[in-house]
Amino acid sequence: MPEPKKPGAKDKKVEAPPADKPSEDDGGCDELPEDELVPGEEPQMSQISGLFVEKPQSVTAVKGKNVTFVAKVDSSQMLRKPTMKWLKGKWMDLGSKAGKHLQFKETYDRNTKIYSYEMTIVKVVDGDAGGYRCEVTSKDKCDSCTFDISVEAAEETQQTNILEAFKRSGDAGEDAGELDFSGLLKKRERKQKEEPEIDVDVWEILKNAKPCDYEKIAFQYGITDLRGMLKRLKKMRKVEPKKSDAFLKKLDPAYSVEKGKKIQLNVELSDPNAQVRWLRNGQEIKPSAKYIFESVGGIRKLTINKCTLADDAAYECVVGEEKSFTEVFIQEPPVTITKMLDDIHVVVGEKVEFEVEVSDEGANVKWMKDGVELSRDGKYRFKKDGTKHWLIINEATTEDIGTYYVYTSGGESKAELEVEEKELQVLQSIADLTLKAAEQAVFKCEVSDEKVTGKWFKDGVEVTPSNRIKMTHMGRTHKLVIDDVKPEDAGDYTFVPDGYALSLSAKLNFLEIKIDYVPRQEPPKIHLDTTGSFVNKNTIIVVAGNKLRFDVDITGEPPPTVCWKKGDMELSEAEGRVRVETRKNLSCFIIEGAERSDEGLYHITVTNPAGEDKADVMVKIVDVPDPPENVKCTGVGEDSASIQWDPPKFDGGVPVKGYLMERKKKGSSRWTRLNFDIYESTTYDAKKMIEGVLYEMRVFAVNGIGMSQPSASSKPFMPIAPTSEPTRLTVEDVTDGTCALKWLPPERIGAGGIDGYIIEYCVEGASEWVQANETPVEKNSYRVRGLPVGEKMLFRVRAVNIAGRSPPAVMAQAVTIREIVERPKIRLPRQLRTKYIKRVGEKVNLVIPFQGKPRPVVTWLKDGAPLDTKLVNVRTSDVDTILFIRQAAKEHSGQYTLSVQIENMEDKVTLEIQIVDKPGPPIAVTVTDVWGFNAALEWKPPKDNGNCEITGYTIQKADLKTKEWFTVLEHNRRPSCTVSDLVMGNEYTFRVFSENICGMSDDAGISKNTAVIAKTGLKQKQQPYKEKDMCSSPKFITPLIDRSVIAGYSAAISCAVRGHPKPKIIWMKNKMIIGEDPKYLMQNNQGVLTLNIRKPSLFDGGKYTCKAINDLGEDEVECKLVVRVITEKEEAKK
Repeated sequence: MPEPKKPGAKDKKVEAPPADKPSEDDGGCDELPEDELVPGEEPQMSQISGLFVEKPQSVTAVKGKNVTFVAKVDSSQMLRKPTMKWLKGKWMDLGSKAGKHLQFKETYDRNTKIYSYEMTIVKVVDGDAGGYRCEVTSKDKCDSCTFDISVEAAEETQQTNILEAFKRSGDAGEDAGELDFSGLLKKRERKQKEEPEIDVDVWEILKNAKPCDYEKIAFQYGITDLRGMLKRLKKMRKVEPKKSDAFLKKLDPAYSVEKGKKIQLNVELSDPNAQVRWLRNGQEIKPSAKYIFESVGGIRKLTINKCTLADDAAYECVVGEEKSFTEVFIQEPPVTITKMLDDIHVVVGEKVEFEVEVSDEGANVKWMKDGVELSRDGKYRFKKDGTKHWLIINEATTEDIGTYYVYTSGGESKAELEVEEKELQVLQSIADLTLKAAEQAVFKCEVSDEKVTGKWFKDGVEVTPSNRIKMTHMGRTHKLVIDDVKPEDAGDYTFVPDGYALSLSAKLNFLEIKIDYVPRQEPPKIHLDTTGSFVNKNTIIVVAGNKLRFDVDITGEPPPTVCWKKGDMELSEAEGRVRVETRKNLSCFIIEGAERSDEGLYHITVTNPAGEDKADVMVKIVDVPDPPENVKCTGVGEDSASIQWDPPKFDGGVPVKGYLMERKKKGSSRWTRLNFDIYESTTYDAKKMIEGVLYEMRVFAVNGIGMSQPSASSKPFMPIAPTSEPTRLTVEDVTDGTCALKWLPPERIGAGGIDGYIIEYCVEGASEWVQANETPVEKNSYRVRGLPVGEKMLFRVRAVNIAGRSPPAVMAQAVTIREIVERPKIRLPRQLRTKYIKRVGEKVNLVIPFQGKPRPVVTWLKDGAPLDTKLVNVRTSDVDTILFIRQAAKEHSGQYTLSVQIENMEDKVTLEIQIVDKPGPPIAVTVTDVWGFNAALEWKPPKDNGNCEITGYTIQKADLKTKEWFTVLEHNRRPSCTVSDLVMGNEYTFRVFSENICGMSDDAGISKNTAVIAKTGLKQKQQPYKEKDMCSSPKFITPLIDRSVIAGYSAAISCAVRGHPKPKIIWMKNKMIIGEDPKYLMQNNQGVLTLNIRKPSLFDGGKYTCKAINDLGEDEVECKLVVRVITEKEEAKK
């Protein structure tokens, strides 16, 4: 529906540039004009938002003129070319209407990466008015904007091209169907002189009378020209507008507003005190926070806040019996996805949540998996919070692996779900123990799953709990505790998790204490146990961060003194991270939270009076490796990429076993694991990527201790493949030293697009290809220059984009570089094969193509003589010649000869141009004879026939009494005619217009004499006219009715009176005249009398009288008004 113009937006109207004016800069970014105001909205600042750099603006177009709309889109952040749609109304796609009336144009500026889209409406008509929308989409992005076209009538000018009025019926083209001359008849203007004044009463009687009484009334009042009377009466009825008694200004035909905005509907009433009702789809609207009613003088306003789709309806304003209708259209913007889905990798049994965020809170989304829509059941749950939507899978299985899609009205997104089987990881294994009698043995292990249970075995037999043996399971930790260790507790202990082919083993060694009665002195001895933490002789390996406790048994009598050293530094027995604890016959070396600096050779020395003993212990600290370095992408493919990195600088003291890789989309926070088995090489080919999407990679190093921290993310890279080879490579033209080639774009282009083409050539039989162009060419054609004349050359073309060059498209056969002589031939357009006719003042622009090689010599002649370049302009190119006349005149008529010559070969054509104009008036118009009610006319053809044949004449008559002209004959071909049906007693004069293909002459030939139709003795007997007396005394046709009203609620009593002249109305209460009391409001609407009583009280009860008085008499009516007070019981019942 067309959107009405508002007074507030009148000064901000933006005229679209004419279609025949080229844009200043297709690739530039012009400053956006101010937006027009949408009805019901307050003005806002115009700013660039979404994908549009420049939006089309609303315009008021002149009927018959061209109008152009321009939209510009920034594609710098787009991976693919955007798609533009032009729509009218809500759904009509204008792309299918392209043709002579609607033209579309698209350009692209590589410097600014801006697409420019133009829509041109050629010769605007009334049907083009309305609301329009342009919509641009690119993969997951979408944007749209609206604009309006209002059409106003053009200034009344004479028809400039008479041939345009000769239209043919049908759609097959210019030669289809029959000629339709209705355009001429509708647009013809008649010059009319002022009419003499006629008695108003007679015309009022005719307007209100039936058509069958027209002849009787005309005879009664002496009207003799019945035909003229009927035409005037018809014209009066057409001109008289239908006025509304209640509305000074009605609602506009339609309104349009965006969803969520507010709109205001306005009407203006003739009576400021009139009450209005607002209806929506026939249902009355009540005031609320959404619907606000306003009244300012005679203006009534309806404001609709926060419009929704439910407000898209028909509205009407009712005042009494009159109504004003309109329609409100709600424009719903497309729902786009603001946060895309991320790929998810889980193990079996874990919870999966896909999250997406859209642009509108009330939007609905559709979830699909591998092309099948998902529904709410026990497996899938859907959750919504504002603009966020979730798809939830409580316990993932391998059957849930696949691609999940989410769709909205303006976009879509997808993500991959990978589910792998559970793998139990051992976070801490059980260790061997060596204990003495009565000590406590604690076997402890830690696994990755808290829910895993297990069993303990001793030498293959399951351990049963007792008062001395206890088994506990807390979180991921499993313990076996044996109190008061006995010799029979020694053995191999194993922990087996339930449901996994895994076991953890350790050994319990029982240490027996023997007391020997030997001499009092015994040299000290260090006893190192090499069966526990030693990987080789005197070497202990400790994982960084763990605790090291190394117990050394010492013998000697008396008890020896123990000294621990690292290098020259002696370790003390004080509290600290690295310390020594000494007990009888035992020395403990403890490191809390081992660090790399603790690695080294440690010396232990024991001494007593009987001697000395020494031992060396090597402590080696192992850790997870450092992260890999220099992660980078070395190459990309259509859906793959090659990744390379350097090994970590520090391997943690343990050889690196391999690497684990992860990737993610740029801007996402979720990483996806690419391999679950350790990968040993430092190069990796990542597969199953999406072309045109930016990715980042990171790598983990793995050794025997564990997995390193992730490496720094690689620079973002995009999988893009070169295009396929160009297609249909052919030779377009060959000259001495040059060859013109043309081709079509590749069949497969991909997300990288095409930056241009590289053309190469070589001599047939040679293997060295020479590049013809330094920079890639964007067009699909190119002329290679500087080729050796007479040689046979081969050519090939490659497409170039960001991924590199495509495979070449090679020409199958060699091309001989030699000029080809082609006979000249003129391709004369079909419309020029017959006489070419134009009106005086119009421009002539003839484009005549020709062919021939080498370039032919073109010569123009007029009537056998060379053309005068001052009157006619000629421009000639290699393939056509143009004859241009800015303003045609009759002197330009004649035969034009075009000659195209190459050496001794020549081709000629002759075309005839005729410049025509309207003819002059006929001459010597004479009334030659009058008889009865007839008159005979004769005249001579005009001196100036307009340079074409006279096709007929139009004859008009005028009564000398009324001086009003009426057409009696049209398209009369002879220079004479007979005019019949003249009215007796009248004297007539005549005028004649000449006609040709341009139309009627501007002036007419007027008859030198007149034709008098004599009376035959008849005499009209006119009866006297008696006017009816409409005066009457006042009389009440509707009386007052007794009423009972509630105190505090406004009341009204009414009646109706009739009388002429208009009676004076007096209201009385208990026989007392009611004066200008503001409590009472008295109204008189076309004889309907109303007395409004504002919030009556008990005092206002009584007898009310209404009296009507005029010069012929008076009349009165009365009623009783009872005012009662509502009681508490009545309120309780309500």
